[in-house]
Amino acid sequence: MAANIWKADRGTFFYVAFAWVAIVAAVAGFSTTYWMPMARRTFAGPAIAHIHGLFLASWIALLTAQVHFARAKKIRIHQRLGNLSLPLALAMMLSGYAIGMFATRRDVANRVGDFPYSGLIGTVSGMTILLAFVGAAYATRKRPDWHKRFMLLATVAVLWPAWFRWRHFMPWVPWPDFWLGFVVSDSLIVIAAVRDRLKFGRVHPVYAWFGSALMADQLFEILAFDSGPWRVVAKGLFDLLEKLGF
Repeated sequence: MAANIWKADRGTFFYVAFAWVAIVAAVAGFSTTYWMPMARRTFAGPAIAHIHGLFLASWIALLTAQVHFARAKKIRIHQRLGNLSLPLALAMMLSGYAIGMFATRRDVANRVGDFPYSGLIGTVSGMTILLAFVGAAYATRKRPDWHKRFMLLATVAVLWPAWFRWRHFMPWVPWPDFWLGFVVSDSLIVIAAVRDRLKFGRVHPVYAWFGSALMADQLFEILAFDSGPWRVVAKGLFDLLEKLGF
């Protein structure tokens, strides 16, 4: 009987609310660096920035549509649309790599030293984790309790840059990569896990194992960022991606 406790999680409002939080995070977070400059015709980024932005917007739109279809019990539409998730995640990952390489080259050209290389690891790891979680969600699509939680983690993994950009609205926040890019961003995982504990009596394995792993990875990246070994790895990653054509 315990194995069936997660069936009660179908059609609930929680994942709909999460999708709308993701919309707010993305729209507000990227407003100062993309949406408002685009409206003012002052955005000077490369074409790949628009492509990656389109993929990200498509991901948020797909997530929002999917949770609404699931809540409305329109399962067949939900399943058909779900076939777009894996190729879209792959496109986001590859375009994310390209954006990371563009930013690194630009900043290396404009600054003295190796600091610009350090940001590449976070970009590549976030995009790679996104694809891994979406792949896991696709593999578990016949187990809705696992599937929806992997999709939540995938979205958290890709949205931390949006939360980090909230620093433009809150310049008084110290250490924004920690408080905004980690604490605020990953609080969604904690909220989801606490909800599981209160509603079902235990935390789902996806949050307990994979959610914890995601949080540990992001915290490690913050603490190790721009250290000597970090720069060595970052430069090696840059060289590898250059050889691959990014």
